Amino acid sequence: MTPHEWDDLITLHHTRRHFFRDCAVGVGTMALSTLLARDSAAQQRTEPLARDTAAQQRTDPLAPKKPHFPAKAKAVIFLFMAGGPTHLDLFDPKPKLNELHGQKVPESFTRGKRFAFIKGDAKLLGSPRKFEKVGQCGMDISDLLPFHKQIADEVCWLRGMRTDVFNHGPAKCFVNTGSPQFGRPSMGAWLTYGLGSESDSLPGFVVLQSGPRGPRGGAALYSAGFLPSVYQGVPFLKGPQPILDLAPPKGVSLEDQGEFVEAVRDLNKLRHDVTGDPEIQTRIAAYEMAYRMQTSAPELMDFSQETRETLELYGVEPGKPSFAANCLLARRLVQRGVRFVQLYHTNWDHHGGPTENLEQHLPQVCKEVDQPSAALVKDLKRLGLLASTIVIWGGEFGRTPMGEVRESTGRDHHIDAYTMWLAGGGFKPGYIHGRTDEIGYNVVEGEVHVHDLQATILHQMGLDHTKLTFRFQGRDYRLTDVHGRVVHDILT
Repeated sequence: MTPHEWDDLITLHHTRRHFFRDCAVGVGTMALSTLLARDSAAQQRTEPLARDTAAQQRTDPLAPKKPHFPAKAKAVIFLFMAGGPTHLDLFDPKPKLNELHGQKVPESFTRGKRFAFIKGDAKLLGSPRKFEKVGQCGMDISDLLPFHKQIADEVCWLRGMRTDVFNHGPAKCFVNTGSPQFGRPSMGAWLTYGLGSESDSLPGFVVLQSGPRGPRGGAALYSAGFLPSVYQGVPFLKGPQPILDLAPPKGVSLEDQGEFVEAVRDLNKLRHDVTGDPEIQTRIAAYEMAYRMQTSAPELMDFSQETRETLELYGVEPGKPSFAANCLLARRLVQRGVRFVQLYHTNWDHHGGPTENLEQHLPQVCKEVDQPSAALVKDLKRLGLLASTIVIWGGEFGRTPMGEVRESTGRDHHIDAYTMWLAGGGFKPGYIHGRTDEIGYNVVEGEVHVHDLQATILHQMGLDHTKLTFRFQGRDYRLTDVHGRVVHDILT
């Protein structure tokens, strides 16, 4: 650091000296010393195409940016059913499978295939669920999802989904980051990197979790990977305080804390001018966001502003954490300009056994998500937000037409055919895309690969998936790797 730069730091410090007093002096000094002592090596980076000129001049890396072309949607809510919902018991009835129940699956189906647990001689497993064709689209929905029947004509049904990875952690990573390898940026990170956020008082990418445990794969599923860490997903905790230690310490007024944040910002800006390290911008944004969230977060979490009718629509019990509460919170987040909200709900891994079977536990988890999932679509439409918000529902893969030999009924992981749905954001409502064979094993029409889904979602957000790239270790990376196509048939 040059003598001139050091003089600038000293001058800045003295202009704020009335704040660094009493116990705050030691804490503030240690915090600043730690921040300024970090590695200052500049990171390799590229900027998204068509970045807004005014935003480029701002230090806020989450400032809104222009898309590559006019967008149909401006926010995404991803309802992630962690574990792999069974399409054969929810969305894709197979009379032939029921007829062949208990018989060995033909070798032609399993030759060269790998499964997580079952062997090639597994027996076919029919479904006991009752299905009904609903809506003008005639979508088949099982008795486990009665509320889904009310939104059949609002949803674009993808019956021909396919993925590449059959184990939970890597498969979840694949859906979220485009790669089964941990360390790549997630879809929410790519979107906030490419578009920024319209909220200046909340993170651009928020993660909400419910169910008996967190999803396998953990934070890697919503990581920023090699992108600047400001774009990673921010997990919100259950309850009225979503972020720990957000409130100012006792004896420190909001005005004093504001001056501290300004001082840290100015010092960090000077350091950024020297190093160009994007992580310094991340630190600046984190301090300022935390300061603004001291007022925005309590208001966000206050469901008393919602009507009784709305709470009943979602099935929210005030003060009780649940998937229903997270769905309502997701709507409130996109109302406030958050770009990407991801809800993880476990456990959909129904292999059979004392805690994960199709007889008892599939109905239970369906009941937890059915009403709030449908309510979210209805509520967004009622408020005029569905047209600009993409809602995604699904997991990392489906379940096999064959059963597992366990003490109760279950199905193994299945990557060759499963169902997801999307609503809003320019996707065709009441449209059924794709078809599987007579036992639900393979896609025979309208296949949509995971990379295709990712490319199509980016397209609806105004981004060309081949051009949203980031240079890392000498290579331009993207969400869809070197694959993916936009599925225009499912778009309005």
